[in-house]
Amino acid sequence: MSTEIRRRPPAADTQLPAELHPVLRRVYASRGVDSASLDLSLKNMIPVSELGGIDVAVERLLAAHAMQERVLILGDYDSDGATATALMMTCLKGFGFERVGYMVPDRFKFGYGLSPAIVDFARDTEEELPDVIVTVDNGIASIDGVARANELGIDVVVTDHHLPGEELPDAIAIVNPNAPGDTFPSKWLSGVGVAFYTMAALGQALAGDGAVDAAEARRIAAGCLDLVAIGTVADLVQLDYNNRVLVEQGLQRIRQGRSRPGVEALFAAGNRDHRKAVASDLGFAIGPRLNAAGRLDDMRKGIDCLLAADAATAKPMAVELNEINKKRRELQSQMQEDADLLLDRLDEKLAGEKHWGYSLFDVSWHQGVVGLVATKMRDRTRRPSVAFAPAEEGSAELKGSGRSVKGVHLRDVLAAVDAKHPHLIDKFGGHAMAAGLSIQHDKLEQFIAAFDEEVAVHADEISDIGILESDGELQESDLSMRLADALRSAGPWGQAFPEPLFDNRFRVVDKRVVGGSHLKLTLQADGSTRTIDAIAFNRDELPRMEGGDSDGLYTFAYRLDVNEFRGRRTAQLIVEHIST
Repeated sequence: MSTEIRRRPPAADTQLPAELHPVLRRVYASRGVDSASLDLSLKNMIPVSELGGIDVAVERLLAAHAMQERVLILGDYDSDGATATALMMTCLKGFGFERVGYMVPDRFKFGYGLSPAIVDFARDTEEELPDVIVTVDNGIASIDGVARANELGIDVVVTDHHLPGEELPDAIAIVNPNAPGDTFPSKWLSGVGVAFYTMAALGQALAGDGAVDAAEARRIAAGCLDLVAIGTVADLVQLDYNNRVLVEQGLQRIRQGRSRPGVEALFAAGNRDHRKAVASDLGFAIGPRLNAAGRLDDMRKGIDCLLAADAATAKPMAVELNEINKKRRELQSQMQEDADLLLDRLDEKLAGEKHWGYSLFDVSWHQGVVGLVATKMRDRTRRPSVAFAPAEEGSAELKGSGRSVKGVHLRDVLAAVDAKHPHLIDKFGGHAMAAGLSIQHDKLEQFIAAFDEEVAVHADEISDIGILESDGELQESDLSMRLADALRSAGPWGQAFPEPLFDNRFRVVDKRVVGGSHLKLTLQADGSTRTIDAIAFNRDELPRMEGGDSDGLYTFAYRLDVNEFRGRRTAQLIVEHIST
């Protein structure tokens, strides 16, 4: 599989401020940014009133507040669901709800979302039957779970962001920007983003009724923007303008020391300085530590850390989450080795024959980590991929997690497989790039064939060439701290608003392996006497140069970043790709 660097075409400067660094102007212009969308103030957030279903949801919660009814938040076991759960707990308690609690389904026992089994579990284990269940980051597909809650006289308010199926749950209210007929301008709110909108609207309504002071209601909701930033970045939703506003406001709170103790403890556990927080810290340091609890243990540990009242309480919780994350990395590494071996054997078996959708299973794999393995499979094969693990030891049920490529909507593929092969898939759900499913072990081979066949329908959309989109080359004078600092603070960068990537030809002056698997380089542009440091993570050698007429230069695709070491700050290249 080859990789091609494609430079973004020049874009017209959309009247950006003259004081911006010229390279940053170029980067912004290529992403369609104008002067107005540089303003990431909270006042520019899309008004909460524009989100469909929110009025009905608020009306039901107002009644619950007035009657002091029992409210149960039904969360999810990833970082988006964890932050959304912590946000609602914070806001509802702050707004004066005295009988509020939360529950996250054990993914290994109950699976995802509001199922009939989890409703019955809540009935049997909670001290009192809830009057209202509010789902966060789930619920739009919980047809049977909502029906069971209705049978027990429990009202359900669904807050979710996932794509709905053909049938909607019979909930008292559905707040979801992707619900049919919803005209909300941003379809990419995360689960925690929808929860934030719902709580902000509730705060406004309570203030209007005189039940809560208006300024206090705003303070409580705005105080949760750190959670909104974490869940939004970690869930890989598109960072459109509205989401960039929310993420930037959360990052500002974190940098200013106005975040909750649990977030600062997680930064410390990840060896990150919260005072210099950027979006990538949320995606690569905070999100994985929260996710690890849901993958291997109990997401309550992550949520309780986010809800910790003080640093003394939060610190040991964050340390435990860090240890769980270490175990997750070790397990993932072993599973990835297994997957690579299985793919090697499959390549030998195929002997060059085209394969469109990849599905792998190993009896020793852990269902909480298969999504990460599927991502690595997808990245290696450049094909939609599914990794399966036993639902539990000795179980005939397999839990699968899939990842897709651009141009192939994974949930639609699974829906087509389900339609053509009834009873093959027990259940499935997800969206374009990621999905989950369960099947019986004796149907695995049939699924492998059916999945490959259905993905092949989209063969024209799949390429064996990986594309890296570059923002062009940098001049020697731009390989500087001035530009590195400007780019670092110019985001927030993320999904669909990518951090700037550049490409240049460099000569390798020095190289060594650090940390066991990372290539530390000293590079020099052709004809220059200046050098710059670079690091290529997870590779320990340079590509081999072919032919005797080589000029000794490699093409590097890289990000310009700041390296801070022992109090010294220098510009450094983070290498994404090297070719001859």
